[in-house]
Amino acid sequence: MTGGAGLVLATHNAHKLGELRAILVPALPGLDPDAVVGARDVGAPEPVEDGVTFAENALIKARALAAHTGLPAVADDSGLSVDVLGGAPGIFSARWAGRHGDDRANLELLLAQLSDIAPEHRAARFTCAAALVTPDGEEHVELGHLVGTLATAPRGEHGFGYDPILVPAGGDLTCAELAPEEKNRISHRGQAFRALVPAVVAVLGREPRG
Repeated sequence: MTGGAGLVLATHNAHKLGELRAILVPALPGLDPDAVVGARDVGAPEPVEDGVTFAENALIKARALAAHTGLPAVADDSGLSVDVLGGAPGIFSARWAGRHGDDRANLELLLAQLSDIAPEHRAARFTCAAALVTPDGEEHVELGHLVGTLATAPRGEHGFGYDPILVPAGGDLTCAELAPEEKNRISHRGQAFRALVPAVVAVLGREPRG
């Protein structure tokens, strides 16, 4: 167990851990960024995500991590829902191509499936469910959404997952072309975790920054 950790984030993804720290730490005064650690840092196993909604999967991860560490745990489950695919990949976003976490394969498969779809029918949205679970069983869930359209090819060097192909509504750049600060300001994950901050503050016994 990492000494002094006050909050654990249920992710083994280094990119996501950095993004979540960037969203949460500024809203939690006095919290040392080094006290916000990931599941890999505490040697936590990855639970089976067998829920059928983003919220269910986020809670599964947060419950398992809180039980493993005895600390308040924060988790998210997020994905891309494409209108013309009836909401798919949805909860299967991270393993759409068959192997969990293979971003390139997931992107290539999805773009191939949509190769004949006209721009006006490429609407999609990112959804994030952010969950907080305490060792004594207190639970909170918040949702965030980012609506946009899908590009025909990946663009941009930032972010991860499907960021290189989602163009947020009203803009011309993909999420991967946006500066990280701008992406966090508008993203589904940023919305969900900022909404969760009051519950995190209450659990950690701190007041939110004005």
